[in-house]
Amino acid sequence: MNLEQLRARFIPFDSLRYTTEAFIDYAIEECSPKYNYALIGPGVSQNPNQPVSLREPHGFQVGGVSIPQGKINPPHMHFTCEIFMCFRGDWRLMWGFNPDEKHALIGEGDIASVPTWIYRAFCNVGVDDGFLFTGLGRDDTGGILWGPTTLAAAQQAGVFLTEDYRMIDTRRGEVVPPGTRLLQPMTPEEIAALEDWSPEAMSQRVVRFADLRWASDSLLDSMLPGHGAALAPVVGLGMSQSRSVSPPVGNAHGFSIEWLRIPAGGQVGWHALSHKQVVLAKRGEVELQVRADDGLFGQVLRGTPTHWDAYSVPADAWRAFHNAGAAEAYLLLMTAGDEKKPVQWESDTVAAAAAAGWSIDANSCMAPKHFVDRSQR
Repeated sequence: MNLEQLRARFIPFDSLRYTTEAFIDYAIEECSPKYNYALIGPGVSQNPNQPVSLREPHGFQVGGVSIPQGKINPPHMHFTCEIFMCFRGDWRLMWGFNPDEKHALIGEGDIASVPTWIYRAFCNVGVDDGFLFTGLGRDDTGGILWGPTTLAAAQQAGVFLTEDYRMIDTRRGEVVPPGTRLLQPMTPEEIAALEDWSPEAMSQRVVRFADLRWASDSLLDSMLPGHGAALAPVVGLGMSQSRSVSPPVGNAHGFSIEWLRIPAGGQVGWHALSHKQVVLAKRGEVELQVRADDGLFGQVLRGTPTHWDAYSVPADAWRAFHNAGAAEAYLLLMTAGDEKKPVQWESDTVAAAAAAGWSIDANSCMAPKHFVDRSQR
């Protein structure tokens, strides 16, 4: 890609545009306003005018949501995975149709993976609007299915959803044409037949930032002077090269999620992946560099308590990260594919690691070089 194309993949947080009418629940007082953002792909928005930062298919989609304290996103169901990544505030995540009994609280840095084919809802229980990034599996999510009470409440307010997911707002003079087929909710019997997730089982799918398992040997250059980055797995098999890595949430999502921590003055040297990767800056200022066909692209990704830049790194692109700040920096990496992602390192990094006694074995994991060499004689 050329420099111009790489610049277009930067999504500064202050450039994000939202709609408060992405779904029929905008007509329900307890649910409105809700600010829906689409960073990568349109997600499951039912509004054809939903602003989208980058429409290019990635194999997964990234969005965001913010709602005032006390407001709720009502019960709905997805056919592909849904991930909630809390970057600000406190949230109550509910599932099934017994939210008072089945819920989990998530706070800043926590990530929750909600199983497919169960109803889920969430409420802002923090002191401000908060912010959740969201991840959805696949380029075609199959849409969204609202619970019966949500469809009924929206209709009572004058907003109807057709079977082909068109919203009709009769309050604005729009008319439901004769013969229009409205979306029919699941029956009570169909809902009762869905899998019942206990709070104990769901707690295994909530990854607390405070409980992250950091691996200092997760990248070939981690041991080199001036580098020192570490990875902590969250969902699926990411790019970690540590033999001890075990993701807390291991089932297939269509993408992996892991935290990258870079010490002050540290870096991750030049490397390439054959998969697309979305980077979300949580804390600090990190310079991302990507090699373009016509030069070197550079962009500072900034993460503050209220501002989180994003960047989509193309597949097969050579990239490097440098933390020039005085404190640790944290990035969230979302990488396409369920498989383990082999990392290709620049020859200078491979040589420096070898001089320090480290190599990559046949399983794409860090290993003492003399054992790897011995096995190849």
